[in-house]
Amino acid sequence: MKKYLIALTAFFLPLAAKAQDLGGGLLDKTAGDQAGYSKMPIELLVGNIISIALGILGLIFLVLTVYGGYIWMIARGDEAKVEKAKETMTNSIIGLAIVLGAYAITYFVVSGLIQGTLTK
Repeated sequence: MKKYLIALTAFFLPLAAKAQDLGGGLLDKTAGDQAGYSKMPIELLVGNIISIALGILGLIFLVLTVYGGYIWMIARGDEAKVEKAKETMTNSIIGLAIVLGAYAITYFVVSGLIQGTLTK
């Protein structure tokens, strides 16, 4: 088992290596378009990362809402399960409101950063 783990690590480790261009374009000359990096501005990169994270949080909201509805459906009149389902759904809605607020703030800030860098 240990041999297979070492072999897989040796196989996939080079795929995780990232090259940095410290030589003023030498990486472009050497690797061309296949270098695997992009020249995206940092504000766009941060905005994309935040948008992905907020999208994942929205997906978690959906899963919690479906879970709360499922618990409510199978409660069969058991008040404890119904209350648990209501609490789960209420907390997921509060979480969604927080995520939407964070998304709105992030969109406002990132769009301001982009406009600020484009006008200079």
